Amino acid sequence: WGKAAKYDPSFRGPIKNRGCTDIICCVLFLLFILGYIVVGLVAWVYGDPRQVIYPRNSTGAYCGIGDNKDKPYVLYFNILSCAVATNIISVAQNGLQCPTPQVCVSSCPEALWSVEGNQYLKTVGEVYNENRIFCLPEVPSNMVSASPMPTSHPSALFSLPALGRCFPLTNVNFTLPNYPWINSSTVSQGISGLLDSINARDISVKIFEDFAHSWYWILIALAVALGLSLLFLLLLRLVAGPLVLLLIVGVLAVLAYGIYHCWQQYRALRDKGASISDLGFTTNLSAYQSVQETWLAALIVLAVVEGILLLLLIFLRQRIRIAIALLKEASRAVGQMMSTLFYPLVTFVLLVICIAYWAMTALYPLFSPSLSSEYVYWASNASAPGCESVSLNSSCDPMAPPKNSSCPGLTCAFQGYSSTGLAQRSLFNLQIYGVLGLFWTVNWVLALGQCVLAGAFASFYWAFHKPQDIPTFPLCSAFIRTLRYHTGSLAFGALILTLVQIARIILEYIDHKLRGAQNPVARCIICCFKCCLWCLEKFIKFLNRNAYIMIAIYGKNFCVSAKNAFMLLMRNIVRVVVLDKVTDLLLFFGKLLVVGGVGVLSFFFFSGRIKGLGKDFENPQLNYYWLPIMTSIVGAYVIASGFFSVFGMCVDTLFLCFLEDLERNDGSVNRPYYMPKSLLKILGKKNQAPDKKRKK
Repeated sequence: WGKAAKYDPSFRGPIKNRGCTDIICCVLFLLFILGYIVVGLVAWVYGDPRQVIYPRNSTGAYCGIGDNKDKPYVLYFNILSCAVATNIISVAQNGLQCPTPQVCVSSCPEALWSVEGNQYLKTVGEVYNENRIFCLPEVPSNMVSASPMPTSHPSALFSLPALGRCFPLTNVNFTLPNYPWINSSTVSQGISGLLDSINARDISVKIFEDFAHSWYWILIALAVALGLSLLFLLLLRLVAGPLVLLLIVGVLAVLAYGIYHCWQQYRALRDKGASISDLGFTTNLSAYQSVQETWLAALIVLAVVEGILLLLLIFLRQRIRIAIALLKEASRAVGQMMSTLFYPLVTFVLLVICIAYWAMTALYPLFSPSLSSEYVYWASNASAPGCESVSLNSSCDPMAPPKNSSCPGLTCAFQGYSSTGLAQRSLFNLQIYGVLGLFWTVNWVLALGQCVLAGAFASFYWAFHKPQDIPTFPLCSAFIRTLRYHTGSLAFGALILTLVQIARIILEYIDHKLRGAQNPVARCIICCFKCCLWCLEKFIKFLNRNAYIMIAIYGKNFCVSAKNAFMLLMRNIVRVVVLDKVTDLLLFFGKLLVVGGVGVLSFFFFSGRIKGLGKDFENPQLNYYWLPIMTSIVGAYVIASGFFSVFGMCVDTLFLCFLEDLERNDGSVNRPYYMPKSLLKILGKKNQAPDKKRKK
């Protein structure tokens, strides 16, 4: 695993005289960002945000603006096609565009109206007269009503506007017109499904009201979470040892209770004579709870785990003490550099910028609609007898006479709007570029935060006299140093992680497509690949994290830093495992304490179970009292994760510095240790030079 680090008399912590690393990757990253900006400009030039805000009719004209300023709503000629043609998700993704003509109207129909059978031989002007607003703009008044396809006639149902569309109500008694393309059995279900997707508007109003009445108390809950997180980290230097001991004893106690419970269940079933031989093989897994062999196997497994943990505690007690000492030192470092606790705010702002830019680029419609509409032959049941010879989805003319066909319900339906242009033809490639840009920039921002914090905490460890030798503004210095010299190295590590994440997304997509195939071999292979990529992603995150620490300290390129970090960790693999698990256990308990405390307080307050607080502290009247509770819990988790991520980075940085310190120095006058006295005492080492003669 490589050679131990050699003593360097000029080394005093993070090297200041360093050069730029991974310049090629830096140039590629900057060029990629430039291209990402170009993609945003393309979206801005070719996109039309009005598509998201305003509905459109069949000609592509917007309702509510321009010539249709007084007609803000869209009426669907055959609203049922929205329900039977596709699912609600697809309809929503396509902007509620259904395979039926659409027209802008000033108000939604307030009564049932449709063209009767004896009116088909009259002209459009005679039939519609005051209902002319429901006609397509291109339909002339002197045209015979029976000339176009049947679905060119709207069926006006009593409806209310929602999201700029007219949706019928199902609680009004009416008789549907007798059209062959209408299946009365699906009407109620189809319309109800559409209305269920639109009813979110009423829910959103109630949610907004709840936030308006409870935002002040939510902020107080988040402030409590911030205070608890900060207090927990600062108190770790005092209670880290007892807290770790308590957690270890708690884990052992839980396992001991599990062993006791399994023994009780096994003895009871053994006395009854319940055996797996009587049960046999069954796919009902719950049935195995009633046989003695299940509880005996569980008892053996828990007993083995309990024994292994006890042996590990006995043989690794020294390394556990080192882990506790490093946790205390990390708490001390955070206390000396309080600004590091608020650096996650910088990371959060940068992440918001990256995600918001990607969302604006992706959601800003890369679509320049022409005013020409596309109509295709469509049938509600393509597998019906007589539809085999019809070429469905082929283009048609809605103004042409009806096509003689034996296919029931064959119509010339509105499909969408034709689109042309370079941006439209390259839309998929631009979206792939945008997704790659999102992952690369987000991973780069996270890498920047890790490297900056590592540089600051390394400055703390390698300060001989603390806090006198700690550099002024270590966090700002590390930030500037990282941006100036190591943008390319961070981009290199972020790109490797991004490629693995993109591969995982592709596998998830393939797995989603194969679920309907019911091919067990393919599913098994995909699951194996997914598991391997998940492990690879975890390993790369771990390797990148430690590589960034080495970059922050020594200023070398990514590959060299990753190699040195990996070799150093492998030379101390047992210490790595112990420290990692002790830190994870402690931070998990801290998150549980913060989130659980805020959640319990929020529940008792917003549910009105805390009485006698006075008028100024009464809980607000809410539609959904669980909403501010969940918001407080999620916010508390985000705050605790931000604080504890800083602490975790501090522990990892100090640990690598500690390992380097052990290899570089020997405690002599010329090579004194930089580690705190508590670690020297645990290791049985000491510095031969008195404190007043230590090198500065």
